[in-house]
Amino acid sequence: MTPAQLRAFSTVVRLGTVKDAARELGVSEAAVSAHVAQLRKELGDKLFTRSKAGLAFTPGGLRLATRANEMLGLQDQTVREVSEAGRGRRVLRLAVSSLFGEYAAPGLIGLFSTRADDLDVEMSVRPPGHFEAMLLGRSADMAIGPTMKSLDEAISHKPFLKYQVVAVVGPTHPLARQRMSAAQLSRQIWLLGPEAAGGRGVVTAMVEANRVPEANQRVFQSHAAALEETRRGIGIGLAVEFSVAQDLAAGRLVRVDGPGTQSGGTWSAMTLTGTDRVSAAAELGRFVTTPRATQAMLNGSGADIARFQPSVHITLWR
Repeated sequence: MTPAQLRAFSTVVRLGTVKDAARELGVSEAAVSAHVAQLRKELGDKLFTRSKAGLAFTPGGLRLATRANEMLGLQDQTVREVSEAGRGRRVLRLAVSSLFGEYAAPGLIGLFSTRADDLDVEMSVRPPGHFEAMLLGRSADMAIGPTMKSLDEAISHKPFLKYQVVAVVGPTHPLARQRMSAAQLSRQIWLLGPEAAGGRGVVTAMVEANRVPEANQRVFQSHAAALEETRRGIGIGLAVEFSVAQDLAAGRLVRVDGPGTQSGGTWSAMTLTGTDRVSAAAELGRFVTTPRATQAMLNGSGADIARFQPSVHITLWR
């Protein structure tokens, strides 16, 4: 059983067809089929069969799919750890929701990274629905985002910061400082950050609760961009309350008065349990609950990512 065989099978499972797996891996369909055939022969299991609905996996195939991701992730982790040891540095790979990444991560990572001169941080902004697979597949050491109701038993989660999301408008908005009805709210243009496209979390729940039709939703690449348009009076924006406190105090934004215009959430840190936890992730897991970390997150919104030492690498999901 080779890594190439496991990667071919894992890709077929994820994409659903040999053709798509071959395209992603950059090999021929025959090569993917050969890898799968060798696994079938070695394990004595068909692994999957083709049906009208797609691929139908045997119980053994489902078990191998889980193990393949774990083994490939462990291989990647081992390669990375050996490389880190040779360079005398550690790498912490974070997957974060867009809301946390934009508003709370700069202050947290900026302060945490000053505690470890041998640490580099790689942060990728991903939909929360990807967190479980990334942790189990060891493509992330820690995930931070909205508290998840159901996770694999191998993943632990530690809630650490409550926050409020509020609806705001610019001071020139026609309905600023007026109480809006549910019907009025649903008819407005809503200016949203990428969290609205993630399928989970407070922002999505608020949009759904207000029954905002898709035609009235404008999703921007960042929450800051959405709020900039909101300040111009173009529509309703959603923001983490602590991040817009100064705008509200200065009158650059106005809280919307109406039903369903605020909602609370909790950010949690998720890692693999027990010995699978990476030391840097364990350190951050302990640090994130401290008063200093809380203050850094509340006060660090908008920090320049380029000033962080050691380096922080940001990847945006699309």
